[in-house]
Amino acid sequence: MNPIDLRSDTVTVPTPAMREAMARAAVGDDVFGEDPTVRDLEELSARRLGKEAALFLPSGTMGNLVAVLAHCGRGDEVILGDQSHTFLSEAGGVAALGGVHPRPIPNARDGTLSLAELESAVRPDDPHYPISRLICLENTHNLCGGVPLAPTYVDEVGDLAGRFGMGLHIDGARIFHASIALGVPAERLAAAADSITFCISKGLCAPVGSVLCGTGDFIAHARRIRKQLGGGMRQAGIIAAAGIVALDTMVDRLAEDHRRASMLAGLIGGLPGVSLDWNPPPTNMVYFHLQPELGFDAKEFADRMQARGVRLLAEGPRRVRMVLHYWIGDAEVVQAAKATGESLTGPS
Repeated sequence: MNPIDLRSDTVTVPTPAMREAMARAAVGDDVFGEDPTVRDLEELSARRLGKEAALFLPSGTMGNLVAVLAHCGRGDEVILGDQSHTFLSEAGGVAALGGVHPRPIPNARDGTLSLAELESAVRPDDPHYPISRLICLENTHNLCGGVPLAPTYVDEVGDLAGRFGMGLHIDGARIFHASIALGVPAERLAAAADSITFCISKGLCAPVGSVLCGTGDFIAHARRIRKQLGGGMRQAGIIAAAGIVALDTMVDRLAEDHRRASMLAGLIGGLPGVSLDWNPPPTNMVYFHLQPELGFDAKEFADRMQARGVRLLAEGPRRVRMVLHYWIGDAEVVQAAKATGESLTGPS
């Protein structure tokens, strides 16, 4: 029996429709701007996010890095959350590769950054300090439980950035999860942003890739930076074709992943030693803490679950993450909940 893989929504494999589109994709050299399928994906992405232009990239990490480097010069500063993916999980790329100084401030439980703390983090005009050039938000916010950021909040951050002559970038890896959860078009969620990335390989089920959206001039600059980072691809239409299918067919069904996350939380929320971060979960992620009286940590719990055919992530000493996606149905949710109960109370 194949394991039930709840580690991430990046573990999905492409659907039959995606494989068919990939096999039939018209291709060309994308570095020369000659891949028609990549161009179609970029044009579709820009329309969906309400921006002038878009750029297809190999990964979300590269998308965020390209965005920061397009907004900031060496020695400039980016203000971002201390629990953000860009700060914690992108190998320090903005500093190591771009010479951009990260200024982390605390994320609230709901993924937001305090407007007052944001404003106080903006540097005064003083040669001792780096220049505050950019604010980065994350929507949905992964480590805060997959919580979506409300458009009115994003608008407020955009207004603040504008008052100080700064840019706003959104790491929107799962922006379509936020759109479905809030019942708001993704274009509305991106309206205040100068740039936004989203992943076609998280939840949308495509095999690889992310898209960066912004103004025409911004994307022209970003395209040059993508090349510098080695992200220029050749006949990339083969993978871009799956992204087109993803945007056309996978967005609305994200509601099913959210429903199943709530279903899983409901089944395990009353188990001994489990403390859910959110109940119901905001989107497709179920986060919970293991209470100390259980006598084992998250890593051992993950090992116990794997022995019972369920894979998940230990996100801290006692914090666990389960992520719902296209290839997890109701039956798998029930089986995962059963394995959770057995792993909590049974032998290792």
